[in-house]
Formats: sequence, C-alpha cells, structure tokens
Amino acid sequence: MSKGGFIKDAMILFAITLVAGACLGGVYSVTKDPIDAANLAAKNEAYRAVLPDAADFAEDIDASLLTTANEALAGLSYGNVTVDEAVTAQDASGNEIGHVITATSNDGFGGAVTVSVGILSDGTVNGIEFLTLAETAGLGMNADKPEFKSQYAGKNVTEFSVTKDGATSDDQINALSGATITSRAVTNAVNSAVYFVNNCLAQ
Repeated sequence: MSKGGFIKDAMILFAITLVAGACLGGVYSVTKDPIDAANLAAKNEAYRAVLPDAADFAEDIDASLLTTANEALAGLSYGNVTVDEAVTAQDASGNEIGHVITATSNDGFGGAVTVSVGILSDGTVNGIEFLTLAETAGLGMNADKPEFKSQYAGKNVTEFSVTKDGATSDDQINALSGATITSRAVTNAVNSAVYFVNNCLAQ
C-alpha cells in the first residue's frame, strides 16, 4: 500500500471513529435522564415497600457515616459488602419512624445483590426489597419471593445467620434450596444495614 493510500485509510477510520463517538455521546445524553429517573423511581418504590407507613424519606444522613461504616464492615465477617445509601423515614408530621438503608453484597452467585432494608426506630427490620438481583432462575432468584424476604421482617436482632437445618430462632434465616450462596449474600447485605443503624446512627 502506498503512503498516500495508508493516510487516506487512516483518515477514513478517524472520521468513522469520530462519528461513532458523537453518536454514542448523543445516545448517552438522550438516555441518561430517563435511566436516572427510572432508577430513582425503583429506589422510591423499594423505600415504600419496606416502610409503607412513611410519608417521606429525608436524605439527611452525613455521608461520612457511610464511609466509617464501610471501613468497619471490611473487618467483619460479612464478606464483600457496602452500605450505599441511608435515608430517614418520617411520618406526616416529620417525626422519625425509622430508616431505609441500601446495602450491597458482591458475593452473590450472579454478582452484586443490592437490597433496601427498612428498619424501625426500635431496631426492628420491617422488610427488605431488592434493587439488584441477578441470580440463577428457579434457584437464587427465589430470594425475591415473599416466602424468603418475609423471614427478615418483624425481627429485632443484631445479626442474622443462614441455616440449612430449619430456623429455630429469630436470628436464623432458612437458606434457599440449592442457593446457599445467594442466601448468604442477601443476609450479609441485610446484616450490614443492621450494623449501620445499630453502630453508626445509634450514637
């Protein structure tokens, strides 16, 4: 190939790359706001699912508390977990009735498992709802069924554990059949949320 032909091909390739980049940038700018809106709607829906008595959710928790919690969680036995967000649930008069903590375990069989955990002011877990769950259909995805999620509700414990032998106390969660990894990931995410409320907010 002559030098001129090489330069011509390079210029064509550059032009194609430039146009493709511009198109991708345009697609991103067009889709970013709808995606953000959809994520916000899903998050608010999860908040209301885990604390339906709340009239509002205030983003009034210092972000430094999340950093402190995650540093502490790294030294505990909950695996690769993080507390991602925390809001205060308020009644119609603006009184605190609890908190919603969003936490992630990166130890799921299919990747990250993110849950919103509603915790009442007295420390009782009111419910959990998934924001991210990509486990095996018919196995780990059963974590999203009420039969599994309801095991955490109404419990006031400092830490949950997973059992395959049948739960005999409030702090035990029955593992999903064939999906112990998922069960532990979910439970550790919930545990990190409980830890945050008990050790970072209750001070």
